[in-house]
Amino acid sequence: MSIQDALTRAYAHWHAGQAEQAEILAQRVLAAWPGQPDALHLLGLMAHAYGNLDLAIAHLGQACLAPRASAVYSSNLAEMYRQKGMLAQGEAAAERAVAMDPTLVAGWNNLGIVLQEAGKLEQSRVCLERVVAQSPDWAEAHNNLGNTWRRLGRMDQAQASYGKALALNPSYAEAHSNLAFLLSTQGRYDDAVEHARRAIDLNPRFIDAYLNLAEAEMSRQRHDAALRALDMLEAFAPAHPAALTARAKALRQIAHTEEALAIARQVVALAPQSAEAHHTLALVLQDLSQTDEALKAYEQAAALPGTVAETALVGRGTLLTEAGRRDEALAAFALALARFPGSAQALAARAELRTFSAGDPDIAALEACLAEGERRSLADRVASHFALGKAYLDIADLERAFRHLDAGNRHKRASFDYDSEQTGHWMERIRAVFSPARYDRLAGLGARTTLPIFIVGMPRSGTTLIEQILSSHPQVTGAGELPALRLALDDLGDFPDGVLALDGEEGAAARWRQCGEAYLARVAPLAAGRPHVVDKMPGNFLYAGAIPVILPGARIIHVRRDPVDTCLSCYTKLFAGQQPFAYDQTELGVFYRQYEGLMAHWRALLPADTFIDIDYEAVVDDLEGEARRLIAFLGLPWDAACLSFHRNRRVVRTASVNQVRQPIYRTSTGRWRAYARYLGPLLAALGVDAP
Repeated sequence: MSIQDALTRAYAHWHAGQAEQAEILAQRVLAAWPGQPDALHLLGLMAHAYGNLDLAIAHLGQACLAPRASAVYSSNLAEMYRQKGMLAQGEAAAERAVAMDPTLVAGWNNLGIVLQEAGKLEQSRVCLERVVAQSPDWAEAHNNLGNTWRRLGRMDQAQASYGKALALNPSYAEAHSNLAFLLSTQGRYDDAVEHARRAIDLNPRFIDAYLNLAEAEMSRQRHDAALRALDMLEAFAPAHPAALTARAKALRQIAHTEEALAIARQVVALAPQSAEAHHTLALVLQDLSQTDEALKAYEQAAALPGTVAETALVGRGTLLTEAGRRDEALAAFALALARFPGSAQALAARAELRTFSAGDPDIAALEACLAEGERRSLADRVASHFALGKAYLDIADLERAFRHLDAGNRHKRASFDYDSEQTGHWMERIRAVFSPARYDRLAGLGARTTLPIFIVGMPRSGTTLIEQILSSHPQVTGAGELPALRLALDDLGDFPDGVLALDGEEGAAARWRQCGEAYLARVAPLAAGRPHVVDKMPGNFLYAGAIPVILPGARIIHVRRDPVDTCLSCYTKLFAGQQPFAYDQTELGVFYRQYEGLMAHWRALLPADTFIDIDYEAVVDDLEGEARRLIAFLGLPWDAACLSFHRNRRVVRTASVNQVRQPIYRTSTGRWRAYARYLGPLLAALGVDAP
C-alpha cells in the first residue's frame, strides 16, 4: 500500500467512526515518513476528539511546519489553541491560514472565533459577517456570528442568529448549546437546560454543552445537578481546562473552597494564558481572604486576552472594598468604566461606596443600561435596579427607589426555586429533633474547646458590627462567614434527620466527636495564633442546637434587630451569597417569623453560659455597656480597642462592609417608618401595623 493510499484509507476510517483503524494507518505512515503532515493532522484531530488538547496541538503544530502544509491545518490549529486558552497563538495561526488562502471560509470563521474570545469583538464581527455573506446557508457561520453579537451585548441579534442556525439545521448541537447560554444570561433557566440537554443528546461528546448545562444549573442553584453534568464531562475529558474551571466554580458555590482552590491552581498550571482560569483562581482566593494573591490573580485575568476583563476589574474593586481600601476601590471601578463604558457591574459596585445627589451622572448611566432591556444580561439588569434603588433612596425619591427595588427583587426571585412552606416545615423538624430530652443526652459529646465564637442571626441584623467589635479585641480573630459548621454536620447526613439516624447507633458518640474535630481542623488555622476565632455565619442559627453537642465550650451570640428594619435592609440589598427568602416581601416576612420561632426554641434549650442575645438597637444606644457585656460573656478582660471597631482594617466580606468602617450611627434604627407605604406585604407578613 502506498503512503497516499494509506492516508486515504485512514481518513476514510476516521470519517466512518473507526478510530482504531485510522490511528494504525496514520502511525504506519509516520513510521515510513516521519513528520508527514497529513498523518500528523489526522492524529491531531483524533487527539482533539478524545479531549487531549496538548497532544492535538503538538501534532498539528508539527504538521504546520511542513513546507507545503495546507492552510486548513493552520486554521484547525487556531481552533485548538483557542480551546486551550492560548488566544494570541490562535490568532496568529488563523491569520496565517487566511493569508495562505484568502478564500478559505473556514479560516475566516476560526479567525472570527479567536478574535471573539480575545475580546476584539468588532474585528470578529467583520470576519464573521464576511463568512455569513459568503456562505449564507452555513448554519455554523450564523451560530458563530450569534456568539459575537451576544458578547457585544446585542442579545436580540444573537438570538436571531442562533434561530437562523437552527432553522438551517435543527440538529445543530452547537447552536442549541449557545442558545442555552444566552437564555441562561436572560434568566430563562428552564429553557436553557432544555437546549443544553438537546445539544448533549445530539452530540454526547460536546464539551461546551455540558459546560452550559452546568452553568444554567448553578444559576438556578441546583449545584448537585451542575456537578452531575461535570461528572459526565469528566468521563471523556478529565483534564479539559474549561471543565476543570467549571468544577472549581461549582465547588466554590457549595463552599468546598479548599478543593476548589486546588482545582483552580491546576487549571492555571494547565492553561496559564487563560484569563478565565486566573479569574476563577481570584474568586476562590478571595473566598479564603487571601487578599494579596487574589488581587494579583484579578490583575492577571484583566491583562490577558479574553472576555472576562470587565468582570475581573470589577472583582478587583470589590476585593479592595472588602479590604477597607476605599480610594483604591474607587480607582479600580473608574478603570473598569474607562475600559468598559456603561459597565452595569462596575456602576453597581461603585454605588455601594457612594452617597448620591440629584443629577449624578451614574444615575443616568444606570438608567441607560436598563433602557437597553433584554439586550443586557439578567445580571446586569438586576444589578442596575438595585443600584438605582440605592441612588434614589439617597436623594429621597422614594417612588422611583421602590419601583427599582421591586423590579430588581422580582427579577432575582424569578431566577431560582424557593418554597417558603417547605422551609417552615424544615425548621419545625429541627425543633422536633432537638427536643430537650435528646439535647440532654447529646450535650457535651464532642471536642471540648473555647476557640470558636459563633455569631448568628438574620442577615443585615448587625452580625457584622458585633464581629467587628469582638475582633478588635487582641485575643479574638474575626474569620467572617464560614461554611465550616454546615460542612462538619454534613458528615452526619441530611440535617436534622442525620441526628435522628444516630440515635442508638453504635459509635454515635465518636461520630459527634468527629464532627467537632472536622470543624476545628477547618477553623483553627484561621485564628492566627489567638485563643478565639469568630465564625460569623448568620445562617448558623439553624444549627445552633448542634454547636454545644459537637463543640462543648463554644459560645453563641445571637444578634437581633427590629424585624422590619432587618427585613427592609435585606430587601434593599443584592446579596453575593444565597439568601433565597430575601427577594419577595411576603416570603421575607414569613421567613423572619420562622427564624424567630426557631430562635425562641434555642433560647429555651441552651444554657446561659453558652448562649446570649444582643440587640442591635441596644448597641447603638450604649456601645460601651453592650461591648463590656459581650466581652464578659466570653470570659475575656476588657479592652478599649473594642470601642474603636471602625479602625479595624480586617477584610469584611458582607453587605455591611461599608457600615462597619464607620463609627456607630443611629440613622438605621426605626428606618422603616419612612418607607412604610411601600412595605405593605412585608408588614402584613410580620403582623406589624403601619404607622
